[in-house]
Amino acid sequence: MRTLRSDARRNRERLVASARELFAAHGVDVPVEDITHHAGLGMGTLYRHFPTKEELVDAVLEDAFAQLVAAAEDAVAQDDAWAGFTGFLERALAAHAANRGLKDVLAARGQGAPRVEAMRTRMRPLLRRLIQRAQEQGTLRADFAPEDLPLVFWTADRVIDRTAAVAPDYWRRFLGLLLDGLRAEAATPLPRPPLTRAQLERTA
Repeated sequence: MRTLRSDARRNRERLVASARELFAAHGVDVPVEDITHHAGLGMGTLYRHFPTKEELVDAVLEDAFAQLVAAAEDAVAQDDAWAGFTGFLERALAAHAANRGLKDVLAARGQGAPRVEAMRTRMRPLLRRLIQRAQEQGTLRADFAPEDLPLVFWTADRVIDRTAAVAPDYWRRFLGLLLDGLRAEAATPLPRPPLTRAQLERTA
């Protein structure tokens, strides 16, 4: 019986490792048949461990979500709030660039939605505090709102998608240009206010 439990655990680990590799390379739309074939296992084994694809996505991205939360916590803990803010964006976008599956799940609703929302619930107060501290220290433009953060990721993800095959780190240049525009000393009045939370919900 112990051997069976050990085999089952190894099979689960093989499925998660296979899905992690394929999701990172191709996104979460990879068919489950490809995942099981890549793992050298059958569909029955997959469904015994993960009755739905959403559960597999959750298992694969749990560590990635934990790393994003840790990045936000580290950023808030820094004395220099601008360094914390820029460091968080760099770490988060590096994760997006390295893991297409993570980017897919964060950009859409459906796959892995409960875990995504739980992660966002943990991160929102951290990022709000980080933005507030950078503005209090006079380094981040005063009119930048937490609701503007999705805009940063929407545009950066577009750059990541378009340049991944020719210049995988090009997003870092984009981020540098963007951050220069977010510095307090560079700020000029913006023509429109940030989106409200209700408007953000409607963009999904």
